[in-house]
Amino acid sequence: MATLEINGKTIPVDEDGYLENLEDWDKEVAAFLAKQEGIDTLTDGHWAVIEVMQKTFKETGTGPSLRKLSKASGVPTKELYQLFPKGPAKKAAKVAGIPKPTGCV
Repeated sequence: MATLEINGKTIPVDEDGYLENLEDWDKEVAAFLAKQEGIDTLTDGHWAVIEVMQKTFKETGTGPSLRKLSKASGVPTKELYQLFPKGPAKKAAKVAGIPKPTGCV
């Protein structure tokens, strides 16, 4: 099993780098994962998306589709691609500490 070392904590991740346990997630972990995805700073827009990702996962057991994510977060789809370039649903899920969305290959 792969792991990440973040601020002295060893955190298990799957083969794609997604957290195995949402309980291991916190804002420091999010910042670390974001940097791995090429996102230097998490803005208010990022946090709005992350909150929706986690809320939807806790309610349904999966992350939202891109359309639902845009609607629920109030962030237009075009802006989602600016916040999380080259795959906003996949990258937002990783930074939010939830499993890779099922529709993402």
